[in-house]
Amino acid sequence: MKNPLNLIAFDLGASNGRGILGRFDGEKIVMEELHRFENNYMTVNGVRYWDCLGLFHQLKQALVAFKETDCGQIHAFGIDTWGVDYGLLDKDGQLLGNPRAYRYAVDADMDNVWNVVSRNTLFERTGIASLNFNTVYQLYRRKLSDDTALANAETMLLMPDLLGYFLTGEKASEYTNVTTTMLYNPTSGDWDWETIDALRLPRKLFTKIDRAGQLRGRLLPELAEELGINRASFAAVGTHDTASAVAAIPGQGNFAFCSSGTWSLFGVETEQPIFSDLVRTANFSNEGTVQGGFRPLKNIMGLWLIQECRREWMAAGNRYSWNDIVDMARKAEPLRSIVDPDYGPFFAGGNMVEQIQDYCRKTKQPIPETVGQVARCIYESLALKYRWALERLEEIKGAKLDALNIVGGGIQNKLLNQMAADSIDRPVVTGPIEGAAIGNLLMQAVALGELKTIDEVRQVVRNSETVETYEPHHTQAWEDAYGRLLQYMT
Repeated sequence: MKNPLNLIAFDLGASNGRGILGRFDGEKIVMEELHRFENNYMTVNGVRYWDCLGLFHQLKQALVAFKETDCGQIHAFGIDTWGVDYGLLDKDGQLLGNPRAYRYAVDADMDNVWNVVSRNTLFERTGIASLNFNTVYQLYRRKLSDDTALANAETMLLMPDLLGYFLTGEKASEYTNVTTTMLYNPTSGDWDWETIDALRLPRKLFTKIDRAGQLRGRLLPELAEELGINRASFAAVGTHDTASAVAAIPGQGNFAFCSSGTWSLFGVETEQPIFSDLVRTANFSNEGTVQGGFRPLKNIMGLWLIQECRREWMAAGNRYSWNDIVDMARKAEPLRSIVDPDYGPFFAGGNMVEQIQDYCRKTKQPIPETVGQVARCIYESLALKYRWALERLEEIKGAKLDALNIVGGGIQNKLLNQMAADSIDRPVVTGPIEGAAIGNLLMQAVALGELKTIDEVRQVVRNSETVETYEPHHTQAWEDAYGRLLQYMT
């Protein structure tokens, strides 16, 4: 290839977003951050929303930033975000209010659906874990409340597809994010029409499903003119950020993956979904891969816990950097107090330090008081929950997993990486940091015909990114702490 392709990945998480330029020469990809921005839900009259028009503005700012690089034309762009959340459009294609944020969900939403379609039936149809924020539960809550937006909606688009629609006018739903909704049937390869009909959700809401690695239109002419750029191709990528991150894992052989950020998405890749009782009872999900397969994985409440604690410390006037917090955790007594990161009350956030202290009080453990003690409690608890997830995955696959590959922003915490290795007693390989972004970029290259297979994608990652390996130092103290975690989880 004579001239590098200019590809732009919009990678949005539940706390921040970024626009990243990738220059791909056929063998390596070099990335440059164009624009970074905050993304937080807001609460209005008791309902939690995403500011999707604000996000649309930020995407345009990234495109303006590209123009200033003087690199020529944009060959393609793609968008990935978190899963499950969506926007509703009316018959004229206009947005019917800001999308609701998944942290508005409550357990009663699940009970209401199960009164119509049982929990086991939902799993048998979709292979997805029952989590109160799944799209199926969100939509039925609105159905029961006679929500006017739902009643007037013509189309539902998941967040990355909604933002893509704003930029291109194209309406479609990409497979990897569709699988997170608990409204996709992997056996039929289509929306789960049985559940949709049973819940009396309008069929018209659900668009055609396309796959990562396909082109889906071009930038709208009026936007190209406004921004002063060419009408770049829009590529369907792994629009669920975890799918994009897993596509960029450079590992080979029999490994587990963890996409580490606000959530820790912990799993393996398979060609077919696994519907076993073990998968169901452990509340694992069969989410989609960019190559059209599946990722049996566990949603572990990841760095959300420490993010919430840091918000409290900052609000109290303590402007700790993430490195400050890690340094204080490193100096704290090891394995003094642990929690189950997936303890239900942690999900909604708020007063997280007090919630962790209450958990330790109820389980008759020493109460973490200092910043270092609280942070160490969270990091060690995550590392121990990784071991639990790894053991479940080995049972599911019926084979030993040799290593853990961690990608995403969470790998910048080297203390947690070493704790993970020590806990699971396996090597931990970390990298790349911008896993979702590089996976997004390289699936654009697939859509443009420059790459063909996931093996070629991962070879480019190996050519382009440096990884780091953490060797385990497993001790009896870790073994004893794991026994305590199992006791608290029962």
